[in-house]
Amino acid sequence: MPSDSLNRPADPPVESAPPQGGGRPVALAVDFGGTKVESALVDDAGRVLSASRFRAPTGKNSSSEQLVDSVTTVVRQSLSALPADRQLVGIGIGAAGPIDRERGLVSPVNLTVWRDFALRDTVESTARESGHDASAVLRLDGLCITLAESWVGAGSGRMNMMGMIVSTGVGGGVISGGSVVSGLSGNAGHIGQVEVPGFTEPDAPCTLEEIASGPHTVAWARARGFEGTTGEDLALAYAAGDHIAVAAVTRSGTAIGRAIASVSTLLDLEVVVIGGGFSLVSPDLFDIIRNAIDRYARFDYARRVEVLPTGLGADGPLVGAAALVFRGV
Repeated sequence: MPSDSLNRPADPPVESAPPQGGGRPVALAVDFGGTKVESALVDDAGRVLSASRFRAPTGKNSSSEQLVDSVTTVVRQSLSALPADRQLVGIGIGAAGPIDRERGLVSPVNLTVWRDFALRDTVESTARESGHDASAVLRLDGLCITLAESWVGAGSGRMNMMGMIVSTGVGGGVISGGSVVSGLSGNAGHIGQVEVPGFTEPDAPCTLEEIASGPHTVAWARARGFEGTTGEDLALAYAAGDHIAVAAVTRSGTAIGRAIASVSTLLDLEVVVIGGGFSLVSPDLFDIIRNAIDRYARFDYARRVEVLPTGLGADGPLVGAAALVFRGV
């Protein structure tokens, strides 16, 4: 299968702090998702320049024009914060999938107004209008989080790993044998769209995202009497021992664990690193995931996979988008 080699030593882990001098090269990193688009300048050590970090809303109720405006606004804002002593060496874009990496198109599952939208060209043209003639690389957001964790995060030095985002949607990416697995279209690792049977009626569509993402988990709880409306509400209710919230989080974590058990059986993984807002719903989530792997994996080699929280916090998607430039993916 097509892949991109990462068989070279990783840079040492660093703190995500805003370097203010030194003239290091930087990449423009763009993270486009179902709730927000964010951009920042990131240097070649994986550090986000905090003064260059901007975000704008996306969301399923946005029009195509509103999504374009959000993207172009944050790109212009980040580029306007480029220090005089820094050189912009490229643009990395991580996007919710599916994507078409060859043509630079995106069709986010949760944003139906964009189907085969030319996100890469939009970002490049906005950069040119801002005086920066830099080329852009577009990849799946889950792959970007995997690159970030492999580069300077919790998966540093691991040769066989998967990164996951559990948030508005569920995404993922894979490194196998030290090489990035992109797939023919760029959608390899899109674990959120893997079917996980046993959670709905027989023969009903049942993807991991439809079970385990934040909005779907909250919707499941609300259908059973939960009165909250957000993942934060669910987290508070879980911490208070609310039985519906506990059942909802347990359901989500079990589905994630079952999916990881299948992927680990297929790919013989060392570690899975999980980030995204809903992964913070409770520290218990990782125990639930671990228990599901132990229960559903058929072989010892699949059960030995480690499951770790992100080592980069909210910086991971941006660091991963920059890694597209600095690690030549």
